[in-house]
Amino acid sequence: MVQSINTKVDLVIDATSHINMTDYGQIMIGDKGFEFYNKRDSRKFIQIPWEEVDYVIASVLFKGKWIPRYAIQTKKNGTFTFSSKDPKKVLRATREYVDPNRMIQSLGFFDVIKRNLKSKSKK
Repeated sequence: MVQSINTKVDLVIDATSHINMTDYGQIMIGDKGFEFYNKRDSRKFIQIPWEEVDYVIASVLFKGKWIPRYAIQTKKNGTFTFSSKDPKKVLRATREYVDPNRMIQSLGFFDVIKRNLKSKSKK
């Protein structure tokens, strides 16, 4: 069994990790970090201390009505993508430990296309 890095837990919710293959499990947000535990395989877990979190990126659709997934970008280990039953609850609990200026909205579909066209025109 994996030892949790948290001493106090704020939120536990069912979630999905989109790292390699889709893994179903639970997200635990506590005072020391963000944790994901797989339901079936206890060896598949993700523990991210709050000091390691660089950005929290949310994919927002329909003017904030729907958040299908969110990502945690770390300083050293890359980006981890998750989705959960109530993403707003997860992001609010995360905001307690991460600076709100480090929580950003991902680019939309047309923003990506616009950025691509601008970069092509500069060349």
